[in-house]
Amino acid sequence: MGIGKKAKSIGQMAEGKAKETVGKAVGNASLARKGKAEMVKGRVNYAMERGKDKFRH
Repeated sequence: MGIGKKAKSIGQMAEGKAKETVGKAVGNASLARKGKAEMVKGRVNYAMERGKDKFRH
C-alpha cells in the first residue's frame, strides 16, 4: 500500500524541483515559489508514509 504513495511523493518532489529550477532560470518568481511548495508537500507526504511503515513493522 505504501509503495505507491511513496512513489507518487517522490514524483511530486521531482516535479516541484523542476518547476522551481525553471522558474528561477526564466525569472518567474511565481513558478519558482509554486515549485518549492510542491517539493515541500512531496517531502511531507513521503515522511508520513515512512512513518506509517515504521509503525506497521
